[in-house]
Amino acid sequence: IVKDPYRLDFLGLDEGYTERQLEDALTTRITALLTELGPGFSFVGRQVPLRVGGTDFYLDLLFYHLHLRRFVVIELKTGPATPEAIGKLGFYLRVVDDQHRRRDHGDGPTIGILLTGSRDDVVVEYALQSASGPMAAVTYLALPPEIRQALPSPGFLSAALTSADS
Repeated sequence: IVKDPYRLDFLGLDEGYTERQLEDALTTRITALLTELGPGFSFVGRQVPLRVGGTDFYLDLLFYHLHLRRFVVIELKTGPATPEAIGKLGFYLRVVDDQHRRRDHGDGPTIGILLTGSRDDVVVEYALQSASGPMAAVTYLALPPEIRQALPSPGFLSAALTSADS
């Protein structure tokens, strides 16, 4: 019934790690994202498959909001928000409502968030006017490359913290 073994090599832990280090590594990435999203978000999955007709589609990120009792689809785009991306997100909302939403459990309509590198507010406004469900197009902030290069790497910081604990 339960998967065995779990592959956790993606955590990049050195040999001799403690239970606390394992727990920290497992939760750091998802905890940071959930904290940024706000209270009530529960992670469901990434690249969640949706079968429509004879075609497979994959949601970038799927969450469930515990207080709103709704699924939340997050579609990721590194470039600008486009009408095509907003249309695709609307398609995903309808499919999630049909395949995952449980009205008998009190689930509300699925919410869609297009998380983009940039947006033209006028284009987004026009594209969202034809949206059939609750959607938003928002941007994310990332450090510019010149600043990112000046910062220490995660490996360096991890080594520094490990040596400080010793």
